[in-house]
Amino acid sequence: MKTINEMKLSFESKSINEGFSRVAVASFASALDPTLEELNDIKTAVSEAVTNAIVHGYREKMGKIYITASITDKNIIRIKVRDRGVGIEDIEQARQPLFTTLGGERAGLGFAVMESFTDKVRVRSAPGRGTTVTLEKKINGKDI
Repeated sequence: MKTINEMKLSFESKSINEGFSRVAVASFASALDPTLEELNDIKTAVSEAVTNAIVHGYREKMGKIYITASITDKNIIRIKVRDRGVGIEDIEQARQPLFTTLGGERAGLGFAVMESFTDKVRVRSAPGRGTTVTLEKKINGKDI
């Protein structure tokens, strides 16, 4: 697969920036002429990944969140959401529905939601070094 377009974005880990990230990635993905359902799937998955970085990655401190999105010649959008926060000790456990490290109002469904709205989710993380979530979705719109 060949990358035919790419964007990079970084912003502070403030909850207000979650909405910004959704719109920015959705605008980039619009070049593929996605359906409303495909666009909403992308927005929801990005929202979950960014929220995880804000809430779990940085917890009580500020940091940067980095998003790279690329479009391939096979109409696949690949979105990487990265933080340099606390990292994930046990990725398999963190991906289990209802698991959360914070308790309270958190449902522990972030990764399950990302998986249900995309075709592929990869998670790389190291404690104390941060986490990268890669989302991939095939868009059945037009070729660019």
